[in-house]
Amino acid sequence: MAETTDDRLRLLIERVERLEEEKKGISDDIRDVYNEAKAVGYDVKIMRAIVRIRKMKPDDRREMDLLLDTYKSALGID
Repeated sequence: MAETTDDRLRLLIERVERLEEEKKGISDDIRDVYNEAKAVGYDVKIMRAIVRIRKMKPDDRREMDLLLDTYKSALGID
């Protein structure tokens, strides 16, 4: 029984390690895309913000926009 449990643990750890390596590769690819965008003149900071916004649900995005407008108004911005 202990040997089976040890084997399962080892396999799970190895899966996590493989996934971590894949994640690193994907992160490197994403960084390359942002570098390419920067090289042709795009603002990477704004691109990252757009990607973050596009991930949001429409209701969450509307709420964020409303709160942002409220805070800006309270601070006299715009």
